[in-house]
Amino acid sequence: MSVVIVLILALTRLIPIYAKVHGAGKICDELGRISLSTRPHSVSITDFGAVGDGKTLNTLAFQNAVFYLMSFADKGGAQLYVPPGNWLTGSFSLTSHLTLFLENGAVIVASQDPSHWELVDPLPSYGRGIDLPGKRYKSLINGNMLHDVVVTGDNGTIDGQGLVWWDRFTSHSLKYNRPHLIEFLSSENVIVSNLTFLNSPAYTIHSIYSSHVYIHKILAHSSPESPYTIGIVPDSSDYVCIQNSTINVGYDAISLKSGWDEYGIAYSRPTQNVHIRNVYLRGASGSSISFGSEMSGGISDVVVDNAHIHNSLTGIAFRTTKGRGGYIKEIDISNIDMSRIGTAIVANGSFGSHPDDKYDVNALPLVSHIRLSNISGENIGIAGKLFGIKESPFSSVALSNISLSMSSGSSVSWQCSYVYGSSESVIPEPCPELTRDDDAYARAAV
Repeated sequence: MSVVIVLILALTRLIPIYAKVHGAGKICDELGRISLSTRPHSVSITDFGAVGDGKTLNTLAFQNAVFYLMSFADKGGAQLYVPPGNWLTGSFSLTSHLTLFLENGAVIVASQDPSHWELVDPLPSYGRGIDLPGKRYKSLINGNMLHDVVVTGDNGTIDGQGLVWWDRFTSHSLKYNRPHLIEFLSSENVIVSNLTFLNSPAYTIHSIYSSHVYIHKILAHSSPESPYTIGIVPDSSDYVCIQNSTINVGYDAISLKSGWDEYGIAYSRPTQNVHIRNVYLRGASGSSISFGSEMSGGISDVVVDNAHIHNSLTGIAFRTTKGRGGYIKEIDISNIDMSRIGTAIVANGSFGSHPDDKYDVNALPLVSHIRLSNISGENIGIAGKLFGIKESPFSSVALSNISLSMSSGSSVSWQCSYVYGSSESVIPEPCPELTRDDDAYARAAV
C-alpha cells in the first residue's frame, strides 16, 4: 500500500491534555474531544520482514519496527501499519508518539511458547504476582513511561490464544504469572480504540500508574470458563474513560484496583477520576463491574452510567478485607440495566487473599459514600449482599430508584451486616440498615 494511502488510514497522534477535568462525569467528554492529527511518518510491518501466515514468528520484526520509529518521536511521531494477515508474535514494547494501526482483517496472534515472552519483576504496588509469587510474563503489547500512544485500527484483532495459559493456571503448572494482552505502565495520554481483543491469558487491557487513558469502541471476549480473566483494569491510574465498548470475559468485565495490602499502602497511588459509560458487560464467574479487592492505594471519584450488565455471577461488587487499608469512596453508579445476575449488588468486607504474611491486620479499609440509582433488573437471584467490617462498617451507602425483578425460587432478597445508609424507592425493600444514614445508629450497632 502506498505511503499516501497509509497516511490517510493512519489514526493520529494524541495532543497532550493540559486542561483540568472538573468532575469524573465529564472525563469521557474531555478525552473524547482530543484533537487528532495524522502521523507524518508511516511504515508497514512488512517493511521489516514480517510474514502474516500465522506460523512465522514476527517478534523481531515488531521490535525492529518500533526501534526504527523511535527516531520520529521529535518529528511528529509515526505509525506502524499492520495489514490483513495473521501476525504471530511474542511480547514487544511500544514507544512514545506512536500509533499502532491494525487494518480490517489484521490479527496480531500471541505466541503460546512462554520463551517468547519476556520476564519482568512484580509490580511494586503488589509485591508479587497475582497468580503466584515471583516474576511475571510481560504483556503482549506493552509500554513503560510512554507519552502519546494510540493502539487502534479498522476493527483489527489482537488474539491472546489464552487457552494454553488457562490450562496451565488450572493445572498449577505455571512457572511465572500469566501475561496480559496490553499493559501501559507509568504512561500518559493513551488511546485504545476500534479493536477486537480475544482470549487474553489474564487481563485484556491494564493501565497501571498511568494518566489520561481513553478506551473507546473495543470488544473484549474470552470464554466464560476462562479462569480469572478480566477485561479492563484501571489500576492506580487517574483520568480514565471507558466507553462505547462490549466486554465478555470469564471473571470481571471491568475491575478497578490500586495495589495489594502493605505494598499498595506504601506505593500510595489511588485510582481516581474514572468515567465508565455506554458499556455492555458480562463477568461470567465474577462481576460486571468490581472495585477491588486489591484497593490499598484507594479508589475514589468514579462515575458509571448507562451500562447493561448480564449473565454475571454478580452485577456490581465492592470488595475488600482487613489488612487492605485504603478506601473506596465517592462512587456514583446510575442508569444500569441488569439481566440474569446471581446477586445484583455486593459489598464484601472479607474478600480476597493476602500477598504474604507481612500485612497489618489493623489496616482497615474505608468504604463510604457509595451512591447507586436508577437501576432496573430482571431474573435476579439476590438483590444485595452487603457485609461490612465490624471495626470499620461501610457507611453512607445510598440506594434510590432501584427495581429488581427476582427470579423464581428466590427466597432472600437482601442480606446485610455492618453497613449503613439510606434508600428511596427500592424494590424489593432493602435491609433495615439501609433505611437511614445515621452515624449514631451505626456506632450504636457496633
